[in-house]
Amino acid sequence: MQVILLERVAKLGQMGDVVDVKPGYARNFLLPQGKALSASESNIASFEAQKAQLEARNLETKKEAEALAEKLDDQQFIVIRSASDAGALYGSVTPRDAADAATEAGFTVDKKQIALIAPIKELGLHTVAVHLHPEVEVSIKLNVARSEEEAELQASGKSIQELAAEEEAAAEFEIAELFDDIGSAASEDDELVADAAPAEEAAEDETQA
Repeated sequence: MQVILLERVAKLGQMGDVVDVKPGYARNFLLPQGKALSASESNIASFEAQKAQLEARNLETKKEAEALAEKLDDQQFIVIRSASDAGALYGSVTPRDAADAATEAGFTVDKKQIALIAPIKELGLHTVAVHLHPEVEVSIKLNVARSEEEAELQASGKSIQELAAEEEAAAEFEIAELFDDIGSAASEDDELVADAAPAEEAAEDETQA
């Protein structure tokens, strides 16, 4: 099926190009989203008549996207989720979650602009592409953690495995200290008993005398 593109479409063509695409791709994506028109003579003539207007509107939206891109690029957003000790999420982080996190931070981002190859299902830092315009793309980071404190540690460069190892080491250290304290207390008791023995023997000798 032939369509005429109303904007740049990645791996397909530029605005005004007439390209061959699969009918399903055209009907389910390009046409309903206003990215293309079927390449009939009347539609091509209509495009040519509106070309200058479409190009001007594209340039305006591109400038707006570039202005947002300067502020949004490489920003990090925290997403709090429940997860197992191994870091597997109970559920997943979707494009809507990413868009909501960016919007809460003051950025206007739609879930349709978030490009996730697959849902995020693990704790950690995840780089996500955001298509602000057909010609403007930026990357953001989603810091997926179980708490704000954990997110801060992950932001500093520590992985969930490192955090778990540190917690385990701290717990083992506390247990070792506890046993040391118990051992010290037992030693002190033994010393007290040993010190008391000669005194008791001396008292017995005086009594017998």
